[in-house]
Amino acid sequence: MSFVPARTGRQRQRYEDNLRLVSGCIPYRWRKENADQNGETEEIVEVLMVSSPKRDDLVFPKGGWEDDETVTEAACREALEEAGVKGRLRETPLGIWEFRSKSSQDLCSMEGGCRGYMFALEVTEELEAWPEQKNRARQWLTIKEAIRLSRYDWMCNALKEFTRVMEEDTKLEKQDMNVDVDPPSVLVTDVSECYKRSSNKQHHANLLQRASPEIAIHFSY
Repeated sequence: MSFVPARTGRQRQRYEDNLRLVSGCIPYRWRKENADQNGETEEIVEVLMVSSPKRDDLVFPKGGWEDDETVTEAACREALEEAGVKGRLRETPLGIWEFRSKSSQDLCSMEGGCRGYMFALEVTEELEAWPEQKNRARQWLTIKEAIRLSRYDWMCNALKEFTRVMEEDTKLEKQDMNVDVDPPSVLVTDVSECYKRSSNKQHHANLLQRASPEIAIHFSY
C-alpha cells in the first residue's frame, strides 16, 4: 500500500505569542460489550494512543499546525501520519492547552512551548500501513486505562473533557429518540466535518454550543 510520507521540518510551522501551534486529536471508537443477563449489549467508548519514538510512554497523535492547512486538517493529517486512522472530526475543539516541547523540559519559562488544539475523532478506518508505523505502535484503551497511562496533566484533562462531551452526546441522543418526528438524514463524508452521531440538525447545534472550548494551561509535555 502506498501513502504520502509524513511531513518533516518546520518551514511552514505556525507560531502565535512565541508559541508553536500544534493540532491533535483523541481518536475513538464504540465497542459493544457482551450481553448481560437480560440479553442487552452496551456500547463502550475506547480511545487510541500511540507510542512515542525513543520514549517509554503513550500519547495522542498531534503535531505542528502548518500555514497551508486549517487546524482541523492538521489534526486529521496527524491522526493519519502517526496513528494510521481516518474518521469524522468534531470541529469544536475539546480545549486549548499550553505546554513545553520535549526539548525544553528544563527551562523555567515557556520558551520552546506549544499551544495545542485537541479534537475528538471518531475512527471509521484503521489502516494496515501508515507513514510512521515503524516508530509508533497503536493501542486501544478504555478511558480509565488511558488516564492511568497518560504521563502529563494536560492529556488527562483533555481526556476528562472528551468524556464530558461524549456523555453529553449520549444524553442528547437519548432525548432525540423520544421525539416523534423523524429527523432528516445527514451523510458525513469528509473527515474535516463535525462529528455527527445523530442525524438531527438541531441536536448538532445544541451539542456544539454545550461543547464550547475550554482553556487549560499546564507546563508539561
